[in-house]
Amino acid sequence: MSHELFSRNADLARLRTEGYFVRIQGSLLVMLEVPYVDAQCRVRTGTLVSNLDLAGDRTRKPETHVIHWDGDFPCSANGTPLPGISHASPNTDLGYGLTARHSFSSKPNSDGYPDYYAKMATYATILAGPAAVLQPGISPRLIRGADDENEPSAFNYLDTASSRVGLGALASKLEGEVVGILGAGGTGGYILDLVAKTPVREIRLFDDDDFLSHNAFRAPGAPSLEELRDAPKKVHYLKGIYERMHRGIVAHPVKMKTETLGLLDGITFAFISMDAGEEKRAVVAKLEALGVPFIEVGMGLELSNGSLGGILRVTTSTPAKREHVHAGRISFAGGGGQDVYASNIQVADLNALNACLAVVKWKKLRGFYRDLESEHHSTYTTDGSMLLNGDQS
Repeated sequence: MSHELFSRNADLARLRTEGYFVRIQGSLLVMLEVPYVDAQCRVRTGTLVSNLDLAGDRTRKPETHVIHWDGDFPCSANGTPLPGISHASPNTDLGYGLTARHSFSSKPNSDGYPDYYAKMATYATILAGPAAVLQPGISPRLIRGADDENEPSAFNYLDTASSRVGLGALASKLEGEVVGILGAGGTGGYILDLVAKTPVREIRLFDDDDFLSHNAFRAPGAPSLEELRDAPKKVHYLKGIYERMHRGIVAHPVKMKTETLGLLDGITFAFISMDAGEEKRAVVAKLEALGVPFIEVGMGLELSNGSLGGILRVTTSTPAKREHVHAGRISFAGGGGQDVYASNIQVADLNALNACLAVVKWKKLRGFYRDLESEHHSTYTTDGSMLLNGDQS
């Protein structure tokens, strides 16, 4: 992906052509081995890091003139701090293995920098100028080949959302995860939508049902009439949408039974949004045997006096706490005649909310969000907007 960005954007390509040691790391533009002078009048090197603003694989005008710096605060040749560039000294973890001890602000004019060549080269010149006074000939233009790091990415294009708001370090906590989503109906589809926006390595979808008209009204996206006429498998329909963004999505249009449970081998986390029944029981037993944490979601709805009411549920099971799952928290039987959800009532808003609660809990388990209660069971009651936690570990 990095090679493609440099080949398709003149500003990035020019940086390399002129000898700057630049690369893409995560979703950040990095310039390495930039010479500068420290407070002891020593010539040293540091790293400039800029957010990248992209339209797909095309660079746009940088939205901010601020840049990150990993190194001591740069000085003039006599060891006094460079004037006019100080912005902040946050000691920030930028993610993707990058840190920043300072950030600089040097705006050329009211319009900012026209492109990334101008931004990166300008800051490199500001920092390297004093170093060239002490050590003539030294330059940020190293005239060396880039160690192009074309590492496999989870995405087909860079995640610039995380980097621009400083969430790269948090997002990296989800890298390497192999997530199974069992049940690709309404809630499962929204779980996929949210997980596909994280850098997990692989997403496995399990569901043998067809995607029909009623599914269109409780799933993310908007299928065309032609797509519905084809009656694709749910997992194939959803994969076709989300593989545009996320690589490593694997569709399994199968029932979960003895012959197919082996498809769960190798996953590191699972979301269960299946109908109740023995298939769910078999999945839970398999995940427990594998030592895999999982979250199971469900809802019970009833129609009374002309309006709907009910409860959404998110139940978490980890190797450290599983007993509550077998003490009635997860239903392995149907909800009975009063459970109108079982008749495929279309409640996309509740499907989406249930998915959001589940994905937030997964991120809490992985350290992305703060977790003060370590709850393993949560319920949301619609009529009073009441959220309750239980089964704390």
